[in-house]
Amino acid sequence: MPTLRRAAVLAAAGTAVAALVTGCGSSGSSYSPGSATTPASPSAPASPTSPASPSAPASPAEKAALQTATAGSLGTVVTDGNGFTLYRFDKDTAKPSMSNCNGNCASLWPPVAPVDKGQVKGVDPALVGTVTRADGSKQLTLNGWPLYRYAPDTKAGDTKGQGVGGTWFASTPDGKKAGAPAPATSPSTGGGGYGY
Repeated sequence: MPTLRRAAVLAAAGTAVAALVTGCGSSGSSYSPGSATTPASPSAPASPTSPASPSAPASPAEKAALQTATAGSLGTVVTDGNGFTLYRFDKDTAKPSMSNCNGNCASLWPPVAPVDKGQVKGVDPALVGTVTRADGSKQLTLNGWPLYRYAPDTKAGDTKGQGVGGTWFASTPDGKKAGAPAPATSPSTGGGGYGY
């Protein structure tokens, strides 16, 4: 009987994850440099043995918790210490810093925990900060923008969250949107960056 109960719990969890992914607009554009792969479970934690780790393993004290990497046509983006791309959300604000991704959104787009400024590589530490979320937890910010991971990014270097819903973008080292078109000089241009 315990095996049947465990199977039912796993099936329910899988259904909940599928509903969450569908409900949060994960069908937006996806970009991944290199060959396409089938992602593992979206709830799988980041593996410390990611393929993007340096050739000589760094000790936890030496490893950057916030760093940069090149992501194909997106250019240089910000990643966590395991090489996972970090994203910003257009519905958040930078001045003042405020996260508007809560509940189910935060399950699909997990907020990044604050890092020690001594563990920042390739990013100006003066741009690194924190914001207090609606639930009271702290979240890492870059130039005021709250940063997130994307659960379907299952390996270092994935950028599947780029452009999702027209509101999610990989972050550049200065907190701007990676791969976003330059602002138009024509006053008739609108859309606020949506639909690209």
